[in-house]
Amino acid sequence: MSLAATDVRPITLPAGVPFSSAAAQRGRASLEVAFVVPYVPNLIRARPYNLIRALARIGHRVTVYTLWGSAEEMADAERLAGPNVSVLALPLPRWRPPLNCILALPQSLPLQAAYTWQPALADALIAAVGRSRPEVVHVEHLRGARYALALKDARPEVPVVWDSVDCISYLFEQAATQGRNARSRLLTGFDLERTRRFEALVRDRMDRTLVTSPADQEALEALPGETTSGSPRPVDVVPNGVDLEYFVPSPMRREPDSLIFSGKMSYHANEAAALYLLSEIMPEVWRVRPEAHLWIVGKDPTGPVLAAAATYPGQVTVTGSVPDIRPYIQRASASIAPVIYGAGIQNKILEAMACATPVVAARRATAALSAREGEHFLIFDSAAQAAEQVVGLLGDRGAADRIGRAGRQYVEQFHRWETIAGSLERIYEQSIAGARSTGAL
Repeated sequence: MSLAATDVRPITLPAGVPFSSAAAQRGRASLEVAFVVPYVPNLIRARPYNLIRALARIGHRVTVYTLWGSAEEMADAERLAGPNVSVLALPLPRWRPPLNCILALPQSLPLQAAYTWQPALADALIAAVGRSRPEVVHVEHLRGARYALALKDARPEVPVVWDSVDCISYLFEQAATQGRNARSRLLTGFDLERTRRFEALVRDRMDRTLVTSPADQEALEALPGETTSGSPRPVDVVPNGVDLEYFVPSPMRREPDSLIFSGKMSYHANEAAALYLLSEIMPEVWRVRPEAHLWIVGKDPTGPVLAAAATYPGQVTVTGSVPDIRPYIQRASASIAPVIYGAGIQNKILEAMACATPVVAARRATAALSAREGEHFLIFDSAAQAAEQVVGLLGDRGAADRIGRAGRQYVEQFHRWETIAGSLERIYEQSIAGARSTGAL
């Protein structure tokens, strides 16, 4: 199949043999869930990927409606289909996102909400919901919100849960002033007011809205909107988890004096963090421990990041995309998360903790976690403090191992995907009950 083709017929990947008794064994009804995510879930897009798999494992039947733009994403869709999970995938040609954004410029629609719009997916979703009548529809991210609105217009009786993940206007407020890339500052500043209005609109049209952290909850609830009750709809916190069977400690010896910073490097918040790390933190680390080596691991490193790393030959490695991030995390002496601004929960921190790799993180990066400073990770408020803590960990393997083990224990207790899916299950049930009480179902 040509990836540039205009053919938008859906590819349907049926579910495998179901986990038929899981929900019944827990004394709960098995739900039919339509899960809309405008990009194929995979190990990198961890939240929808793991929520879908965890919902299926606890006995619910999930139909995923998604878009693919490459052979790799089509393969990801095929891997996602399995027990209790079927997938309906449509192509998103490369020309459509930029065209969507151009068409959105004279409108009030945020560019993020326009980016992955595919009318054929909206039509397929509305038609499928009309035929199969799932008990609840779950829509992921601001990029999927337009599908939620289209479905509400066509099928107002169907309960829709919108997982905003992060409050994007809250993220844009920070990026517009603190971003280190002029283009990112310009784009986020341009889209900020549009995004505020649109997020409030979607929040007030949906049955429930979710975010990953209390800070995002507060920001999204504070957006002024128009509701019949006169007050904004409440927002629920459903945190991220981590795959504790995939991200595990390794018996291999860690490389001395090695640090890792991971993430999708084209994401403006990660780019800003990498530049801050290279310009202000690492020079202080190298002043004390010149043998320290930094690994910047993640796809699509930007030109400014590559240029900054090139000024430290032999001391910094920028990998770009890697087939498996775990060996890099597992062999590092420590993971560092120098987040200048951001929203939600930092998956890079959860993944490092799951691998028992000690974490040194900016306070902002840990605000959504209940872990204890000094026990489960180390926190810094300045570049000088970050360097001091990194140097301390590199020089004290016993302390590093102790913090790494405690981090693993923390995520085992608080960030299991099955536990988080159980919280999501209760929100689904409440949404369904609410729709029934109003006579919609």
